[in-house]
Amino acid sequence: MKKAKRKSKNKKWVNSFLIVFVILCVVGSLYIISFNKDKKAIFSNSNSTSNLINEPKPEPKPEPQPRKFSLVMVGDALIHGAVYADAYKNGKYDFTKMFTSIEKKIQPYDLRYYNQESIIGGGEPQHYPRLNTPDALGENLVSAGFNMVSLANNHSLDKNEKGILYSNEFWRKQEKVIKTGTFSSWQERNEIPIYAQNEIKFSFLSYTMTTNGLKTPNGKEYLVNVYSEEQVKLDIDKAKEQGAEVIIVAMHWGNEYTHVPNTKQKEVAKYLSSLGVNLIIGSHPHVIQPIGYVDNTLVIYSLGNFISAQRVLGLEKIIGLMVGLEVVVEPDSTVHFENIEKELLYTYYNSKNRDFKVIPFSELTDSILKNHEKVEKQYLEILNREV
Repeated sequence: MKKAKRKSKNKKWVNSFLIVFVILCVVGSLYIISFNKDKKAIFSNSNSTSNLINEPKPEPKPEPQPRKFSLVMVGDALIHGAVYADAYKNGKYDFTKMFTSIEKKIQPYDLRYYNQESIIGGGEPQHYPRLNTPDALGENLVSAGFNMVSLANNHSLDKNEKGILYSNEFWRKQEKVIKTGTFSSWQERNEIPIYAQNEIKFSFLSYTMTTNGLKTPNGKEYLVNVYSEEQVKLDIDKAKEQGAEVIIVAMHWGNEYTHVPNTKQKEVAKYLSSLGVNLIIGSHPHVIQPIGYVDNTLVIYSLGNFISAQRVLGLEKIIGLMVGLEVVVEPDSTVHFENIEKELLYTYYNSKNRDFKVIPFSELTDSILKNHEKVEKQYLEILNREV
């Protein structure tokens, strides 16, 4: 009997063990299944926190920003006999003292423009009506900071073909200067250089409406850019094809000694605007004319004289204009202008036609120009007139 009871107890113990074992196996299986599911979810879910830690998202690219360069412009360097006579000392010409006040004004700008009205044509200087200017004038203005020069104007042919060839060679030697308007061959004429400033590609073109009746030799019309709608369109199209984002045109146009742009100026401005020109820099009237927009084109109809000895013809001939601005190219390639600043310039010289000096109106006193504040107000009003 004892053996039967022991056997029964052993059987109960085995059965209990088996039940516990089965329960443990079931629980373990469920745990393993649950773990594998979680593990799979962790490594397959690309949005999980764990994945972000292992594979960080790239930083967003910065938004494209506008690109800019700054430009300052003055008018005609019209070197009459009295001007170069005052510059002649100790057997040489030196115009430096005439521009000391201007030098500090233009230095902050990337590009610094002027119009070389009287050709630097080699040989002896000449006075009106067929002008010729000493080399020193160009050298001194480059030393003062000017690096952008227009050469197409009504005095370009004053020294004939020889003078233009001399002028072109002179300006080629000024390596950091952008020049245009006169050329030495058809090949040079038909090249439309593209320049770059602050990663902006731009083109600079120059044309004159008149050469004072002087003609280029037959077949050598390349010597000076005389305006024509056909040629301008060809040049601008070529500039665009070569990637120019900004197109600047210097125009020698209008009637002399009038503050009012004529009908032809307005027609040409409208046409250039239709071709995509962004900025027109006007010269030839020898007095200032208004500034305004023709569609999206900024037009400075006339900057007036930068330096001259034309006081005998009236005060307005020795008051010029300096315009500074920023050219802005937006990410979508549209072009506009910011921070447009205008300041009048006064060419001072004494009663003996000596001591020539170009002085910004901000530096004038009544001892230099009587009632200068009243004069300034009067001439600034001209700039805002509707055209």
